[in-house]
Amino acid sequence: MPPLLGLHHVALICSNYSISKRFYTEILGLEVLAETYRAARDSYKLDLAVSGQYVLELFSFPNPPPRPSWPEAAGLRHLAFAVADLPAAIQWLEQHAVPCEPIRTDELTGRQFTFFADPDGLPLEFYAV
Repeated sequence: MPPLLGLHHVALICSNYSISKRFYTEILGLEVLAETYRAARDSYKLDLAVSGQYVLELFSFPNPPPRPSWPEAAGLRHLAFAVADLPAAIQWLEQHAVPCEPIRTDELTGRQFTFFADPDGLPLEFYAV
């Protein structure tokens, strides 16, 4: 098997495209690389980047099923974004009515982190680097 070169992107399906697009672009600050409407699927695909690196595909589909549970359902547990100033990142989210869990400390690295949710309840994390 050829060696993996890295993680290319993560794909998310949202229930309300305009709300999720605003959350990921205006609140989290991801950059729009491309936005495509696929008429045959009645679906949008939004390619997003962090610091110029393509990392996230945001899809809309009519009537997607809900996530089974949060956050311990089998499958993807959460997405983590690196931040330099965790308290400032938390303050920014709270100013935009996005509640965060209390700050925790990673017992293995000593780094601090917090969890919050996107508009569909997908667990997200800010991890201080």
